[in-house]
Amino acid sequence: MKSVSVRIAGITIHNFKNVVNGSLSFENVRKDYRASIVGLYGQNGSGKTALIDALELLKYVLCGNTIPEKFADYINVDSDAATLLYEFVVKTPEDTSTVSYQFCIKSVSDISGRNVDSIQPAGYKKRVCICNELLKCPILSDKKIKIGKLIDTDTTELFLPKPKRQLLVENDKKTDTDLLVAKKLASAQSRSFVFSREFLGAVRGTVKESANSNKELSFYASLIESLVNFGNHELFVINTSNSGLISLNTQPLVFKFTEGNMGAIGSMMIPLNEPALIPQKAKDVVIKVIRNMNVVLKQVIPGLTISVKDLGTQVLENGEEGSRIQLMSHKNSKEIPLNYESEGIKKIVSILQLLIVVYNQPSITVAIDELDSGVFEYLLGELLSIISERGKGQLIFTSHNLRPLETLDRGFIAFTTTNPRNRYVRMTNVKDNNNLRDFYYRDIMLGEQDEELYEQTNNSEIALSFREAGEYCGS
Repeated sequence: MKSVSVRIAGITIHNFKNVVNGSLSFENVRKDYRASIVGLYGQNGSGKTALIDALELLKYVLCGNTIPEKFADYINVDSDAATLLYEFVVKTPEDTSTVSYQFCIKSVSDISGRNVDSIQPAGYKKRVCICNELLKCPILSDKKIKIGKLIDTDTTELFLPKPKRQLLVENDKKTDTDLLVAKKLASAQSRSFVFSREFLGAVRGTVKESANSNKELSFYASLIESLVNFGNHELFVINTSNSGLISLNTQPLVFKFTEGNMGAIGSMMIPLNEPALIPQKAKDVVIKVIRNMNVVLKQVIPGLTISVKDLGTQVLENGEEGSRIQLMSHKNSKEIPLNYESEGIKKIVSILQLLIVVYNQPSITVAIDELDSGVFEYLLGELLSIISERGKGQLIFTSHNLRPLETLDRGFIAFTTTNPRNRYVRMTNVKDNNNLRDFYYRDIMLGEQDEELYEQTNNSEIALSFREAGEYCGS
């Protein structure tokens, strides 16, 4: 596949968690940077995590994977369905295309059996149904290029428009029947049809039969493949469970690296309070990731490096040879288990390799919820400033620490509001000589933006509530 860069240009969310409506552009309209940075700020429960969850959902969909049950509970309580729209910019050496992808998720009841002694069904659980997928892109014609529908699954047929269906998949009865079955199966298994193995296989088969002689078909197929590759290899979403694992003495390692013609991508969870038994190939990957990470780690935390201590081999359950390893910390000529380092250092170690990739590669998107968790605020500001000014990829993060408001261009910063029907905004009327952190504080107190950014609290009422609650504690 030729060199392609994919970047998320924006997102629109409807009835997802506490976001009734929210739209956010990921582009900095103030200044042209190679890197795309979006830092989202706001009070607790105002929709920051919903943005990260929407990106996690996108990854499941683009990978053709089953959507976890938890997303059934993410549909707003006052709605039957949530709708998400993602806009992408796809760049090739020849041109740049804008692509949009939209879908709905619904909560569907699965009933595995019934209990005759109870009105409630036994084995009741919810699952996610993905529907109404709509993929839009530039539509090629002899006269002009315009944005239009490529695939619309909101139909009892396979998909519309019919001319595009006839172009993308073989126009015969057997293929139509097989894909209609695949469409129903994808719905039953909480998967996307557009990015399902069955549909992608049909499109690839059509392209192969045409021997790339159909320019329009090749163009559409390459856009679809670009999104598939982006979801599988270039989109990383780190939610708060990452920090939770660290608290449980487990070191997450999320990585993507290339060495010669070989590479690796994925994540590992390595126990810290005891030696970890992992396959030999996994140990080789960990060593390479840590070696790469140490180049930056010893500059971020002066003098600190980590290593893998090999404690010998042991046979795995599948009969293959495994390695018992322990992660070690090195500083000031002393070696101690990484387990005894601070949670802040473990947090940096868990994401540092991805930040290295964001700095160096344009077609990488990393989304991190609560990036500031456990990280010294001055260091956080400096890291983000370096990536924003010299990096190439895309970093989306939420944070409560306001230091980055002083180090990042304000075009990189967005805020949540108290209005669930307009959750995401950019600050207006900010002058170049304004300190965005101070400006945000002032708006919290005075409410000068069109939308309220903070729901005011009353210190006297909070103090009174503490005193009243203390009466139940025997105070």
